[in-house]
Amino acid sequence: MPFAQIYLLEGASEEKKRLLIEKMTQAIMEVVQVPPERVRVAIVDMPATNWGIGGKTLKELLPSMRKQADPDQAS
Repeated sequence: MPFAQIYLLEGASEEKKRLLIEKMTQAIMEVVQVPPERVRVAIVDMPATNWGIGGKTLKELLPSMRKQADPDQAS
């Protein structure tokens, strides 16, 4: 029985999680060729304070990451 575990930053809506579970299930069904009732998908909500990159928490890094993604964003 296939099992997929997905880590997401906290804040995704229930609808986005539902859609993610649906799409992951479909992909696993196609690749592994099993019926949907055999597929398990778990979503783990991760607080930005529990995720580290380069010695800093993601909470610390998010403001600069957002600016890099949108250079026109006002400070």
